[in-house]
Amino acid sequence: MTNSPQPATNERYLIDLDGIDMDQTWAGPEDIEAVNPHRGEMRHLDRVIWWNEDRTEAVGIKEVGDDEFWVPGHIPGRPLFPGVLQIEAGAQLSSFVLAERFGDAPFVGFTRVTDCSFRGQVVPGDEMILFTKEVKVNRRRFITDIQGIVNDKIVFEARITGMAF
Repeated sequence: MTNSPQPATNERYLIDLDGIDMDQTWAGPEDIEAVNPHRGEMRHLDRVIWWNEDRTEAVGIKEVGDDEFWVPGHIPGRPLFPGVLQIEAGAQLSSFVLAERFGDAPFVGFTRVTDCSFRGQVVPGDEMILFTKEVKVNRRRFITDIQGIVNDKIVFEARITGMAF
């Protein structure tokens, strides 16, 4: 049995959204910035709407704006949210949850991306739901599976590894 993300066959989400209030906010921009160092154009996590009790799973939101720095140049006339920034958004959610879990974590950054697949387009005006699910975590290193969902469709998934620096 592998721990790799499974294909999006039948839209298999990492986290079951039943019972999660998608309109709630457990952590907003100020809470996120109190933990993650990303600011301005590089903050790609707008809010965290849920995490489980032991903080091994979480759901966040990235509002894809039409005023973001990449819009004019990433496919002029038909802007597409870059895949690398989709991964960054998922990594920011993973880092935030890990830092919240351990309480005193220093900067948490990601060091590896594997098993990455892009399955759809993300455009300005989209709300991308982000999932992170722990595979293996300790105080210095984490491995999580991440997904991005837009309009009930998986648009990307990957496994990321990160370190506390």
